[in-house]
Order: sequence, then C-alpha cells, then structure tokens
Amino acid sequence: MKKVLCLISIFLLNLSFAFAQIDKQVEEEIYEGVNFPMKHWYTPNIKNQDFLITDFGGLGDGIFKNTSAFKKAIAEATEVGGGKIIVPRGIWLTGPIELKSGINLHLEAGAVLLFSKDFDDYPLIETSYEGLNSARSTSPIFANNAENIAITGSGVIDGNGQAWRPVKKSKMTDHQWRDLINSGGVLSENNSVWYPSKSALKGSQSDLSSFSLEELKEVKAFLRPVMVSLVNCKNILLDGPTFQNSPAWNIHPLMSENIIIRNLNIRNPWYAQNGDGLDIESCKNVLVYNNTFDVGDDAICVKSGKDRDGRDRGIPTQNVIIKNNTVYHGHGGFVIGSEMSGGVKNVHISDCNFIGTDTGLRFKSTRGRGGVVEDIYISNINMTGIATDAIRFNLYYGGKAPDLSDLTNIKEDEDDYPEVSIETPAFKNIYMNNIQVVEAESAGYFMGLPEMNLENIKLENSKIQAKKGMRIINADGITFNSVKLITEEIPIKIHNAKNVDFSELIFDSDFEKPIQISGSKTAKIELKFNEAGKSFDLQEGLQESKIIKIN
Repeated sequence: MKKVLCLISIFLLNLSFAFAQIDKQVEEEIYEGVNFPMKHWYTPNIKNQDFLITDFGGLGDGIFKNTSAFKKAIAEATEVGGGKIIVPRGIWLTGPIELKSGINLHLEAGAVLLFSKDFDDYPLIETSYEGLNSARSTSPIFANNAENIAITGSGVIDGNGQAWRPVKKSKMTDHQWRDLINSGGVLSENNSVWYPSKSALKGSQSDLSSFSLEELKEVKAFLRPVMVSLVNCKNILLDGPTFQNSPAWNIHPLMSENIIIRNLNIRNPWYAQNGDGLDIESCKNVLVYNNTFDVGDDAICVKSGKDRDGRDRGIPTQNVIIKNNTVYHGHGGFVIGSEMSGGVKNVHISDCNFIGTDTGLRFKSTRGRGGVVEDIYISNINMTGIATDAIRFNLYYGGKAPDLSDLTNIKEDEDDYPEVSIETPAFKNIYMNNIQVVEAESAGYFMGLPEMNLENIKLENSKIQAKKGMRIINADGITFNSVKLITEEIPIKIHNAKNVDFSELIFDSDFEKPIQISGSKTAKIELKFNEAGKSFDLQEGLQESKIIKIN
C-alpha cells in the first residue's frame, strides 16, 4: 500500500512539473515580439495541498452564508504555508473573502461564488477608486500586501452588482425601464436615474467629504466597491473563472507586480455604471492574454492615479503585455486613462479583436492630470462594428473641449490656454501597426492640447473603413505610412498640427480634395499619395509654402 501511495505521489509530482513546463512554454511565447526589455516570470509558487471548503462548514445551497467557512479554510491553509481552497459545484453565498499569501482560491466546474447583498457584510475601508483615495465598501475579494496568490478554475464569481449599481434611463428601453422601476428601488429627482436603495440615492446627492464615519455608513450602498481588489501584492495569477456582475470595476490590481491574467471571461451588463472589466493601476510586469470581455464600461484599462494623488504616489504602470484578447461591448477595447497621473510606459498590445465596442483604441486625459504616457506599441488589431471612433485620443476628457463641428472655425482662443506645468498630461511615442477596421462610425480622432500636443504618433500598414474620416488637432509628429481610408466623408481633417508625414496614403472614395488643412499653427505637412491627381483643401490664412506635396 505504501508503495502504491509513493507511486501516486511521484506521478502527481511529475504531472505538476509537466504542467509547470507547459505554463513556462506558453508564457515564453507571450514575450515574443515585445518592443522593450522585460523581466520574465511565471506562475506563483503555491503549495500543492488542498483544503475543501465543505470540511470547514461550507454549504453550497445558495442560502447558507459561507463567510466564516472561507475565513477558517484560508486561516488553516496559511498556517501550514498555503495551498488550494477547493470550491466544488454549488452556489456558495458569502461575504467578503480575504486572500492571504500562498493561497489559491479554486472554483471547480459548476461552482458559483455569489456575494451577499447585505451591505453590513462590507465594512468601510480607505482605498483608491478612480485614482483617488477615498472610503469605499470592502471588496468582495481582496488582498493586501500578499505574495503568491491565485484565483483559478472554471467556476463563476458573481458580485451581485445589481444590489449596488445605479442605472441611467437613457441606457434602457422603455420596457426595461418599467421592469426596473417595478423591481423596487428609488428614482432621482428628475426621474432619469434609478438607484437600488434610498441609501444609494442619498449618497449621490451628498457632499461626502464633510461626512463623518457614522454618516458614511448610512450611504454605504453608494460607496460601491470594485469586485476584486489586489493592493501591494506580488506574484498573482488569475486563470480560468468567469468574473461577472461587479458592483463597480470588476478586477483592479493596484500597486502590484508580477501579474498573470489569462483565460478569463469578464462580464457585466452593457448598462453597468462604471462596470469596467480590468483596471491595471500603478502596476508593473503584467501579462494579460486569452481573455474575453463583455462589459458596461472600459474593457482593458491602464491607469496610474488621478491628479495630485496620482502624482504624489508616483508609481507608473509599466511593462505590460496584452495579447490575444477579444472585447465585445465596452466603452473602449484597450484604454489608457483618464487617471494616468503617475505615468504609463512600456505597453505592448497585439492580436486582439474588438467586436461591437464603442471605441477601439482609446486614450484619454485632461488638464490637471499631469503624467506622461509613452512607448506604447500596438499591432495586429481587428475591429468591427465600432460605434464611435476606431482610434481616439482626447485630452479634453470630461473637460471643456473646443467646438469641433467646423475645424475651420474652432471657437477656442488659440492663444488663451494654460502654460505647461506638472498638471499638464502628455501622450507621446505611440506606435500602431496593422490596424484593420470595418464598419466604424469614425476612423479616428486625434485631439491634443494647444499647450501640449500629441507627440510622435505613428500609424502604418492599416486599413480603416468608416462613415467619418480622421480628425487631427493639436498634434506634433503624426506619421501615416501605407494607410488606406475608406470613408463617406472627407477622409482627413488637420487643424493646428505640425510635422505631419503622410506616405503612401490610399483613399477609396471619390474626393477631389481628400485632405482638409486649417489652423494658424499648422506647419510642415508632407503628403505622398499612391496615385496622381490627389490634392488638398488649404483653408484661408495658411501659406501654401508650409505644405510639401510629393506625388
């Protein structure tokens, strides 16, 4: 008998080694083609010992609350150096779960981890959300200062977000809106927003900065948590489960490093307020691959803090690889900002599909943020059915953008803008190659600030089919090389841009003058068309000597 057990142990050890080698091989492939030096790392080191949740009083009937069972199982595993907390098939109702070092929360097929709707289960804590330090309710899954942690398996993690989230009437059909009202909850004064409780409504109407801790408890339902919060952690693996229905953001690693996020299905209702999929904030050494997103806000988002809080923290997000992901609904497929005050650098994204996403590649910030976004490498992206812009840079996010209805008559006073300071955001050195787009509303929107232009943005070997064309405003160093634009309206409009180099442009529409150029600060525009006879529309006030045209 001992010999048999010994053989079984050797077999399991070899099997574990084989899987580790497969993981290593797969992850080595993920590093291929990355444009910057980056440390290689692999899955966390977690002991191969199991702790079945039912052995700690757990019951998966969807009614019994398993908060204590999870706490006991994790405590016992931690005492012996960690291991795998096994959650079998069933509906496991629970309050918050804190992951400790060396713990793998593993959901077997058919397991549904369902978080409680009881707000008393979620104490208020000080945390960071949307880049600002603030009081929030405790996250359903959280870890602080932990190492070698994982969430794995093929089960479902459900945050019961409908108990927390407001819903805008504008996002619902009349039938859906009536059903929502009939389900309970309360409406805002103008009947445009539904809140799941009076507490949530009160929080939305209050200046919470003046609230005491006791007063904040009365509006806890308004202080929605992210579903998975991992703060100051190292060596993280999220592999396999479905993460869905989060109160606010879905997965939020913050000030953490050595992170692998793979093979996940990340879902939220399309109308979910702040229902982001993944928000990587002030992290380094991150792999995101083979995931599917269908969410209510931005899908894959990179951040680094907001305004002074982010600048004082001073931790950029850096060394990030994003490959082989599919995004369905989301405000943006891949997004940087708007909270990027600590900076973002060295990001590689490739081989992704955006299908029915509001915006494809989305870069956003505004005056007051500060921070630098640089060295971003994007390639092999397919997009279809994009509701707005295939590519969007907007440095007036949430701010007062000039009237862009007519680029030849922009309303902003071109000499009346702030001086460059620590509060001025900057986006530069962003490279896009092989971007293929069909059925977009707009080919692109490149909007910098007058005092801080977009700098050194390159698009090459790409084809974009859209109703509207490209708009390029307040930019310095825009290069298009071998780009084909198929549009119903003027393909390219340039305003107050300089050092623009268009080589081998292809237009598939019958425009006599496919490029419109305006703005008193426009200079050094170099054009090279793929065929003779193309021209440009030079607006009044510009000197033709500033334009170099090469047929």
